[in-house]
Amino acid sequence: MFLPGIHAETDTAVLLQFIRENPLGILITNIKSSQQDFLQCTHVPFVLDLPDESGESAPQGRLRAHIAKQNPQVKAMIEAVDNQPPNILELDDDVLVLVNGKYDHYVTPKFYVETKPDTGKVVPTWNYAAVQIYGKLSLYYDSKTPETGAFLEKQLHDLSEHTERSIMGYTGGDRPQPWKVADAPERYIELMQRNVVGIEIRINKIEGKFKMSQEKRNGDRDGVVKGFASLGGETGEAISALVNVRGELHDLKRQ
Repeated sequence: MFLPGIHAETDTAVLLQFIRENPLGILITNIKSSQQDFLQCTHVPFVLDLPDESGESAPQGRLRAHIAKQNPQVKAMIEAVDNQPPNILELDDDVLVLVNGKYDHYVTPKFYVETKPDTGKVVPTWNYAAVQIYGKLSLYYDSKTPETGAFLEKQLHDLSEHTERSIMGYTGGDRPQPWKVADAPERYIELMQRNVVGIEIRINKIEGKFKMSQEKRNGDRDGVVKGFASLGGETGEAISALVNVRGELHDLKRQ
């Protein structure tokens, strides 16, 4: 990821919160395989274990997920580590996870109300936010082993709990109760677990950016804020607010 200083976010707490709010990530691997593509990716929702929840073995935190056993990416992983015991497999090389923010949008030069009429030296761009994570991946492959069984049970519970409550807002009380894994037949869940593998990534490096017009002149930035506000809708209003907040943070740092 290209990280110009003006767009880079260096506060780890902010980046971790970003992952919590945007659990769907893209798991990217490069594994030499006799049958699968060298580069593989899978879209998958992640559970984040914060550093204070992860212990000394993962001082920067962990990502957890589960994906289908028949996924070509999993097959490439198995091929790469076929000489290890079947309960927990570890890849030698780092993997990459990319998490995109919920809101992104094309930015028309017409929003640059200061520079466009002044010099005309403006071009379109795209505003977005993203975080990338590098880390070591462990694969919990055999659901019959105690380690994998326990991992998958916790993973399924934690993911449904997080997404039901934070994404859907099902918190009980005046809101509906969240769906729980226990609501499904036990035999059905056992069958599902046999067909997935657990993914655990110990975070080694985390980086991110908010490209939200911080580099623009104040007049142009105000034009972007008003321009997106005028678009209306959830995305327009959200990006307008993000441009305003990120612009203010940039101005404070300059002071």
